[in-house]
Amino acid sequence: MTAEKMVKKETMLIAIAISLLLGFLTGAIFTTYKLSSSKTSGGQSATAQKQQGTTLNNEQARTIATLEAEVETAPANGEAWTRLGNLYYDTNQVKKAINAYTRALDILPANADILTDLGVMYRLDKQPDKSIESFDKAIQANPQHETARLNKGVVLLYDLGRTADALQTWQKLLAINPNAVTANGQSVRDLMADVTKEFGTSPEKQAPETTTK
Repeated sequence: MTAEKMVKKETMLIAIAISLLLGFLTGAIFTTYKLSSSKTSGGQSATAQKQQGTTLNNEQARTIATLEAEVETAPANGEAWTRLGNLYYDTNQVKKAINAYTRALDILPANADILTDLGVMYRLDKQPDKSIESFDKAIQANPQHETARLNKGVVLLYDLGRTADALQTWQKLLAINPNAVTANGQSVRDLMADVTKEFGTSPEKQAPETTTK
């Protein structure tokens, strides 16, 4: 890779953070960072709506009210809790999403998709350690869960400063899918190369002590 293609540390971290929020591709190509099925109206992504400063639309508000009433009368309905968590996720109601996903997992334990979404919410709630814990549980539930591994690496690098651990996490992802890429189309392999050049750390080196922001 030429010197011109190198990315400054600040630019790289911002790009990684944006990728975390925008979502990643899954399988041979991740589809979205968030795996659950809730969608915003009009085909517009939740992230785009947040960036534009929009609020809940009428359909979202009605659906949330309906689901809130449903889980109140049927608190053992794991699917309803998950759908409610999805809508809280999409409308950036982070703490409510954490609660809904936690309730869903009480009923639907070891669900890798819900655990991954919960990990994203913990990260946005500035709880990176809980975010990592949730991603680890997702990986334990489904060792092939690529999104959990990719997201775990992002939190390790960007929030905790554990560069070597992040690289090791992505290396394991590449063992599952050598063609894994991020939302901006960059291959995970190239991302690792950029991070290694910028931070001077390789997966084989000992990880630095955990740092917090």
